[in-house]
Formats: sequence, C-alpha cells, structure tokens
Amino acid sequence: MSARRRPPFSVWAPRAQRAELVADDAVISMERADDGWFTPAGPVPDGEVDYGYRLDGDELVLPDPRSRRQPGGVHGRSRTFDAGAHVWADTAWTGRPLAGAVLYELHIGTFTPGGTLDTAIDGLDELVELGIDAVEIMPVGAWSGTQGWGYDGVDWFAVHEGYGGPAAYQRFVDACHVRGLAVVQDVVYNHFGPSGNYLGRFAPYLADGRGTDWGDSINLDGHDSDEVRRYILDNARMWFEDHHVDGLRLDAVHALVDARAEPLLEELSRETDALAAHLRRPLTLIAESDRNDPRTILPREAGGTGMTGQWSDDFHHAVHVALTGETQGYYADFASLGALAHVLEQGFLHDGSWSSFRGRHHGRPLPRDTSAWRLVASIQNHDQVGNRAQGDRLSGTLGDRRLVLGAVLLLTAPFTPMLFMGEEWGASTPFPFFTSHPEPELAEGTREGRKREFSRMGWDPDLIPDPQSDETFRSAILDRAERAEPAHARVLHAYRELIALRRRLPQLSSPWLTEVRAVADEAAGTIAFTRDDVRIVVNLATEPREVELPAVAGARATDVCFTSDGDAELDIDAQRVRLPAESAVVVL
Repeated sequence: MSARRRPPFSVWAPRAQRAELVADDAVISMERADDGWFTPAGPVPDGEVDYGYRLDGDELVLPDPRSRRQPGGVHGRSRTFDAGAHVWADTAWTGRPLAGAVLYELHIGTFTPGGTLDTAIDGLDELVELGIDAVEIMPVGAWSGTQGWGYDGVDWFAVHEGYGGPAAYQRFVDACHVRGLAVVQDVVYNHFGPSGNYLGRFAPYLADGRGTDWGDSINLDGHDSDEVRRYILDNARMWFEDHHVDGLRLDAVHALVDARAEPLLEELSRETDALAAHLRRPLTLIAESDRNDPRTILPREAGGTGMTGQWSDDFHHAVHVALTGETQGYYADFASLGALAHVLEQGFLHDGSWSSFRGRHHGRPLPRDTSAWRLVASIQNHDQVGNRAQGDRLSGTLGDRRLVLGAVLLLTAPFTPMLFMGEEWGASTPFPFFTSHPEPELAEGTREGRKREFSRMGWDPDLIPDPQSDETFRSAILDRAERAEPAHARVLHAYRELIALRRRLPQLSSPWLTEVRAVADEAAGTIAFTRDDVRIVVNLATEPREVELPAVAGARATDVCFTSDGDAELDIDAQRVRLPAESAVVVL
C-alpha cells in the first residue's frame, strides 16, 4: 500500500523498535508493523496539531519526515496542514507544454523586497506583459535558517515558512494560473541539507559511504530503497496534486546514484505521465544534467528516462564566452566562436568530444530528430551567476548593446529559452551565493568550500562575499526602479520585442535542429544562422562589419523583423548586411 493512503500521523521508522507520537500535549503510543511503519495506537487530535515523534525512549521530539509545515524551523515540531482547504480559482487552467514556452527563473526571497510568495504575486503582471509562459521557482522546501538558495532543504514536503508556508504557495500558484502562467518547481532529490536532517534516525534514507559535493547521497538502490523512492515519488505527486504545479526542475540528476534496472528518473516519468492523464493537463519534468547524454530526454520507449527536457549548459557556456571573452575553467572548450555555431546546429558541443576541463572525452551526439525545445537554454541562471566569485551578472561587465546581443542569441535559438529574474532589463544587482546556517561550523565550512571551488576557476577567493552576511543576501534583491533608466529600458524593450517576434514567427519555435545552419567568422567576430527561412546575423565585434546573409532557397531579404541598431543596412540584391559594432538583425 502506498504511504499516501496510510492513517494520519503514520511514520516509517524501521530503525526504531518503539515510537511515540507527541501531538500538542498528548503522548500517544504507536504500533509497529513488520514493514517498519508505525501507526497511532489510540485516538489522535483533530484540526491543526503541532506534533513530532520520540523514538526508542529518546526524549528528543523529531519532526515528521513528511511534514507539511515547520513553523518553528526544521529543528522544531511539525504542524498539520489541510492541503484541500484552499478554494482554487484555476478551475479553467489546462496547463502549458514546454514546447514553445519562454521560462523565467526566480528566487522568491529576492524577487521582491518583501521576499515572500504573496509579495511575489505583485510581480507577475510584469512577466505576463514581457511574454513569459512559465515561472521556474528555486527550491522552497524547508531548510535551516532564514535565507538561502534552498538547495539545503531537509523537509521536502514543507514550504519554507519565511516565504509564507504552504498556504501562501497555493495562493501564488493560483495567481500564476489565473494570469496564464505555468509554474515549474525546482526540487532537489540528490541529497539532503546538513542541518535539521533527522531522516537517518527513522530509516535508511541516505546511502552509507556515498556522497555528493553537497551532502550524503540518497539511498535509491540499497536495502529498503523501495520506500525511499516512494518518498520521492510521493513528494513529486504532492507538488502536482496538492499545489497544482505544472512541472518540476530536477536538480543535478547526474548526482543520483542508482544501479537499479528501472532508474528513479524513468520511474518518476512513468508515474508523472500517468498522473498527467488523470489530471488532464501536461506535466513537465526538466532535468539538470551535465552528462550530455541524450538518454535523459529520450522517451522511455526509446530507451531513455522520459524527461521532458533538460538544462543546456553548452549553450550557456558558448554564448557566455562569445559575449565576454572569458575562457578560464570550463569555458576553455568554448573559446572558439565555432563552438556556438556547433551548439546551434547540434544541441551539444561535447557530443563525444574532448573536454579539457574534465580531462577526458565527454557526451554523446543528440539524435538528429531530437526536438530542440527539449533543451532549456539560458545565458544567465542562478548557477552560472551565483557560482561566480562575486555573483556578478553579465550586466556587471557588459554594456546594454552587448546585453541585447545575448538576448538575440537566446530568443532566436532553436531551444526553449529561460530568463533569469532581472535579466530582461540588465539588472545591476548581483546574485551571490548566500546562506544563514545557524551552526558556526557549517557557516565556516561553507565559506571555505566556496574558496576551494573558485580557485579551480581561476578567480580570486578573496573577492568572495561572505555567504553568511545579511548584506550579501540584501545585495541580491531586485531593484525594479532601474527599469526606467535609459540603458535598462533599452534592454527591456529588446527582450519584449524578441519574445513577441518569437510568438509571431513560427520558424523561431520550430523544433527541428535539422533546419538550423550556422556560420561563424572567428576573425570578424560574427555569427549568422538560419531558422528555416529566417536569418539571424550577429556582429560581436567592436567595429562595423559587412556580413553575407546565409543562403536560403528561394528567399530574398525583404523584411527586417528586428534590429538592435537603426543604422543596420541591408543590400537586398547582394544578400549582404552592414552591421554597426555590437549589433544584430533578424531578417525574413
């Protein structure tokens, strides 16, 4: 029987021989079944209850591994939550598929000065006006401390109280759906955070002797792993059913250690597809993976895991190098402008090629009939900004003209575009890594770990903001007043135009990589590529360039759909375009 159907206050604790439920002021003995599940032996309180468990006579009251609320933090007692109490306004919502969508990644704590799910609702109309289809929210599962990125979560079924808890989360999703916005929730199934992780006292949730860079690995294939996997599958189901989310972004799936015949990802996609049929709306699974393995996004019937899509690191790296000229660390393999052309045509750069950063060959080619929208592409995201020494955005070093070039490359590429909050106006606020570990040893370990990580990228560790400082957190809060300033307004106008163009021209949402032809001129600093009969020409040089338009059978350059500079000149007969420095044109 699925754990979802067990009596209220049941808990899986095979490592304990005896358990007591502490509910408000009552202490209730529990009965142990052979499978390690405990159920209350007597009546339990009704309504809102603060509760926890005592195991084997220990006086410490532990929170519920499936807690829906942690009002006193992850070290305190759990509180019951009636997920069915919310009266949903989204009854007409039928969902949005990933294909054709424009995503927007945001962090609840810094998206608005209020830093809550309710205040985040105030920014949704701006996203609708921009042309966004779905918001992707960084993790909200309860973690230790008041502020953080959310990847140290330990109570996966609860929503961080600082954001407003689960009721506020339902209000936020409802508000998104009423405005036509889908919601993708970032979840972390590869590790638990280090503070407040009591699950190991109940059951073998963790894999002994195996770990990730961020914490102990999850027991996906060892003894009692059936129930551990059910814990994850039920968590995914909770987001879809109880909170009405439309998709999950799965953090670092390459860190999942799983030797079973049916990997967790495949099992998750199978159950998600079945639930989507029941709910009659599309449900999306987006994996973060650095393996460049096509099987991640191949259907299960073709031997893949059945993920709907995956993040595209190669696109980010190729565009980042083209815009900034940075080539240290993992950017080294993308030093040539030809790397960007290869990614535009093939999806991956590392498709079995040599990776100097890894010191080995990496990846496999994507099948040519792979739908390009399955690759979620970005030029900025929480990882690539926040994992820089100072958390500096592209706007920290690039002017507005070059920021617009990045927007052109992102929004005309064949992939699913994802913006990072504030990118659309070239926000000047950084997004550094920040934490609020209450334990001094964890705080210091985080500081030292960041310094070791950045030394490999060649960045000065002394420039790293203190992740535990409240000032570091406050520096990341978006300043919307910037949007009225001329340079920021120009960037915002370009993003709006390009997203609208993507809507207007079906060629720009075509799923076929086979329609893309890209030509890079390294010496000139230009790249031109086609999307069917649409031509995109980008001059990355700091001087004007004359560029030949890519050949398209039977096509003549007659319609300039977008130009980042009004001084761009087309020679229609010669099929050439003269571009000012740092400019781009889209021609139909």
